[in-house]
Amino acid sequence: MNSSEYFNVELKDHIAWFTLNRPEKRNTMTVGFFKALHDQFVQFDEDPDVRVIVMKAAGKSFCAGLDLVEASSELQIDGKADSREGLRRFILEAQESMNSVERCRKPVIAAVHSHCIGGGVNLICACDIRIASRDAIFSVRETRIGIICDVGTLQRLPHIIGHGWANELSLTGRDFTADEALQMGFITRRCENQEELYKEAGKLATEIANLPPLTVHGTKDVILFSRDNGVHAGLQYVAQKNSAQVPSEDMFEALNAFVEKRRPEFKGK
Repeated sequence: MNSSEYFNVELKDHIAWFTLNRPEKRNTMTVGFFKALHDQFVQFDEDPDVRVIVMKAAGKSFCAGLDLVEASSELQIDGKADSREGLRRFILEAQESMNSVERCRKPVIAAVHSHCIGGGVNLICACDIRIASRDAIFSVRETRIGIICDVGTLQRLPHIIGHGWANELSLTGRDFTADEALQMGFITRRCENQEELYKEAGKLATEIANLPPLTVHGTKDVILFSRDNGVHAGLQYVAQKNSAQVPSEDMFEALNAFVEKRRPEFKGK
């Protein structure tokens, strides 16, 4: 379907398999990566054939974070005012790339193996569902290298696992395992190996892809709106969403399929 120097994409049965593809660099993130990520997820959002995205990675690690050497070289950070402004703009662009993952109407499932460090955690925090293999190791590593994590983890992680866990992990920068991640609710499923991981990701993606697309989009939208605006604003928002969307062709298809005892075929209409 698509590819770049940073990732490749394959589309099958309405599921886009998005694979981070710099295995020789442990899928570290460069300046160019963030723009490519943003552009790709805008495409996903606009493509009616894509209903779910599975994010995975080639090589030994899921993502070892920001490529500090390459980023420093490309940004020419020398302490002068113009270089500091360049850094600020880079941070905002990197943030926007993660926002594009979160804002994509299509649900995103992160399937993590081995190391997911720093920027990798930022990335999967922007996903809707996270699952991992038993060998996965996570770390909000930025405090250990003298950087305030600035691309989304500090804003999103507390909503996923609660402030207590988020504070501990962000302030210590320590590694935590797949077992710990499952215990605290950062991931929802832990698989024995990569083969099982991708099989489980495929099952989840297929289950979502077989549902009415507009309803799935609306559900994700309401979840994010309610997180950012509160319970009562979220209730008013979902009332407006449903009054604009119901009834739909897909809703009638669901009812007819139930009566006729057959599998529904949803078209996003």
